[in-house]
Amino acid sequence: MTDSAVGTPRAADRHRPNDRGGRRGRRGRTFGLLGCGVVLAGPFALLVVRQTGLDAGTQLAVPMVLFPYAAILSVLVLSVMLAVPALRSRWAVTVAVLLTAAQVALLVPRFIPDQQHVPAQSAKLRVASLNADLGGVDPRALVRLVRAERIDVLAVQQLPSAGVAALAEAGLSTLLPYDELHPEYDSSIYSRIPLTDGGTLHADTAWPQTTADVRVGGRTVRLVAVHTYYPLGDAKRWTQDMTALTSVARRSGSDTVFLGDFNASLDHAPMRKLLASGLIDTHAELGRGWARTWPVGMPLIPPLVQIDHVLHGSGLAGVSVGERTVPGTDHRAVVAVLALLPTKERADQLVGE
Repeated sequence: MTDSAVGTPRAADRHRPNDRGGRRGRRGRTFGLLGCGVVLAGPFALLVVRQTGLDAGTQLAVPMVLFPYAAILSVLVLSVMLAVPALRSRWAVTVAVLLTAAQVALLVPRFIPDQQHVPAQSAKLRVASLNADLGGVDPRALVRLVRAERIDVLAVQQLPSAGVAALAEAGLSTLLPYDELHPEYDSSIYSRIPLTDGGTLHADTAWPQTTADVRVGGRTVRLVAVHTYYPLGDAKRWTQDMTALTSVARRSGSDTVFLGDFNASLDHAPMRKLLASGLIDTHAELGRGWARTWPVGMPLIPPLVQIDHVLHGSGLAGVSVGERTVPGTDHRAVVAVLALLPTKERADQLVGE
């Protein structure tokens, strides 16, 4: 009896370390799942904002530019949960899968080219847009870009009078002799092709947007050099600018090009409304969904987001698009080649030939 009585506590003692280890394991699992939930709260909030359009007119527009990064974060957290056995909670993994799937579903279309057929004989228009950062851009570098890319139309934002003079001195007028310059209104258009019907839009924007027409392949293409207000400064003013541009786009024909600094990504509600008015983002059209144009020239920080775009109407199609770094500005230039699609009458003729 004595041996049995003494042996019982010893047996219990042998189990106590395992109990403590089990409790530590359960606490670790709880804290791990809690940590995953905290990390996923940000991506979930951005998904809700994107789906409800709460970024329009509010400071929520600022973090919305990070929506693609939020999707990457969700994928990483889901991968960790699947890789670590202790974190494989059925409900937690299910939530992470649903969140990730929703984000990916919204992002995937911009990585799939539209496969628009462009007849070989279609007239082409080579366009470029650049925010000159209050004239800080290197004028000679910009002229070299125009020459190398054989640009037909160049839209420049934040180009003051001194910047106009610097570009003229660097020889831009030799390559692009026609222009519609409005340094007092923040945007200007240079062209190799004669411009007509130039001026500024009659729209409720923070400052007038420069516009002009060019004749390409026997058709008139309307150009709008865009620079909106920025959401960090005044989200309501930025939304009003985008809404005004949407109204203009609805009234414009299919042969229209809006290009410039929209201060908006494809995930912003005002930008999606602008695209719904009949415009097409050239990057998304060609499957270039991960383009980044801002910021440039910051130590240790690469370009993170795309806020500079070339949008066009249904009468045109993107052939190519890319970004180019030009010294002196915090934006990358966007260079695109657009083709004028044949009209229905011309398409019928081509089919019959």
